Amino acid sequence: MTTNTTATASATGSGAGKTSRAATVTRTVERLIDRAAAAAYAPYQTAILRIGLSGVWLFYLLRHWPDRLDMHGPDAPWSWAMAESWASPSAFDGLLWWQGRAYYEFFYVLAIAAAAAVLLGWRTRTTSVVMALGILSFQHRNEFVTNAGDRLLHILALYLVFTRCAQVWSLDARREKGRQGRPLRDRTGIVLWAVSGAAIVFLGATGRLIVPWIVTLSVLWLAQAVWWAVSAYAPDVPRSVCDRIANLVHNGALVVIAFQVCIVYACAGWYKIPGSSWQQGTAVYYALHQEFLTSWPMLSEALASSSVLVLAMTYGTVIVQVAFPFALLRRKAKNVLLVLLIGEHIGIGVLMGLPYFSMVMIAADSIFAPTALLLWLGRTAGRLGRRVLDGPEGEEVEEVEEVEEVEEGATEKPRDAGDADEADADASTATEPATTPAPARSRS
Repeated sequence: MTTNTTATASATGSGAGKTSRAATVTRTVERLIDRAAAAAYAPYQTAILRIGLSGVWLFYLLRHWPDRLDMHGPDAPWSWAMAESWASPSAFDGLLWWQGRAYYEFFYVLAIAAAAAVLLGWRTRTTSVVMALGILSFQHRNEFVTNAGDRLLHILALYLVFTRCAQVWSLDARREKGRQGRPLRDRTGIVLWAVSGAAIVFLGATGRLIVPWIVTLSVLWLAQAVWWAVSAYAPDVPRSVCDRIANLVHNGALVVIAFQVCIVYACAGWYKIPGSSWQQGTAVYYALHQEFLTSWPMLSEALASSSVLVLAMTYGTVIVQVAFPFALLRRKAKNVLLVLLIGEHIGIGVLMGLPYFSMVMIAADSIFAPTALLLWLGRTAGRLGRRVLDGPEGEEVEEVEEVEEVEEGATEKPRDAGDADEADADASTATEPATTPAPARSRS
C-alpha cells in the first residue's frame, strides 16, 4: 500500500512538473511575441537600408542610361529571344513580356521613378514592390552583366518590401505627421492601389504572370486595402491589431536581413580559410594585380609593395569576416568590426572597380549601425540642407527642432538591430538605448 501511494505521488509530481515547465515555456513565448509586436524596431536602420538600396539602384540606372540598349535592350547582344529561352519559368521577367523599343523605354523610366520614390520614402508600400520587381526583371533580362552585389541587391530589395522602412526620414513620415489625427483622405493612395490592381488583373489574364506571382502580388494588394480601410474607418482595437501584425512582419524581416548579412560574411570568411594564398597571407597581393579589376594601378602597386601591409590585409579580412557574426553578441566589438568591414568595402570599391557591390554591402551593413550615430548623421544632414536651402531662417528652425528632438529623446529611445541580444544584459551600462517605446509610424 505504501509503495503504491509513493508511486502515485511520484507520478502526480512528475505530471505537475511537466505542466509547470510547459506553462513556463508558453509564457516565455507569449512574452517574446508580445515584445516583437509592441513596436517596429530599428526605424533608423531600416530607413538607411531603404535609402542605400534605392540609391544604389537609382545610380545604376542613371549611370547606364547611355548604354542601356546594349545591356538590356531588345537589340542587345544578349538578344530578347536568347534571354527568353534562358529565363526560368518561375522568374519574374517583366522586360520579356513584350518586345520593342517603346516598351523597354517605358519600363526603364518606370524603374527610375520607383527607385527615386523609394529613396524619398514616397508611398513605399507600393513603390518598394515596384522597385523590387524592376530589379528582378533587369537581372533576369541579362544575367551576364550582374555580379554578387546585384544578387544581394535583389534579395535585400525583396526583404525590404516587408519592413516599415518609411517610419523616419521619408515623405510618408512627413505626411503622417502633418495629418495629426485628421481623417484619412488619401486620393493618391487609392489611385495607386486601383492602378496596381488593374495591372495585376491584366497581366494575369494575358498570361504574363504565373499563378505564384499572381497570388503573392494579390495578397500584398489586398493587405494594402485592408490597411487603408482600417486606418480610415475602423475603431482603435482593429487598428491596433493590424499595427501589431505589421510590427511582427517588420521585425521578422529585420531578423532575416540581419541573418542574410551574417551568412554572407560567414561564408566569405570560412571559404577563404582553405585557400593556400589566404593561408600564406598573399591573396590581397594577387587581387591588387588583377588587371581587369584594378581601377588605380599606381595606388594598387603602392599598397602591394608593402609585404607587411599585404599580410595584415589578407589575414585581417578573414578574421573580420569570420568574427563578425559572433561579434553581434557584444556591442563594442560589433561596432569596431563594422567600421573595419565598411573600410574593407570602400577599399574593394576603389581599388578593384566594384562600386555597386561595395555600396550594396555598406547599405546592408548599416542595419547594424548604432542608433546614436544614425541620429547624428540625420541631424548633420538636416543642418547642412537647411543652411543651403533656407540660409539664416534654416538655422533658427534647426535650433527649434533640436530642442524638440532632445525632449522626444527623453521618452523615445530606438534600439538598433545589432543590440537586440545584449540590451537586457547591459541595460545599466550601455552607451545606446536598450528599450524602444513604439515610435511614430507612417501609414505608408
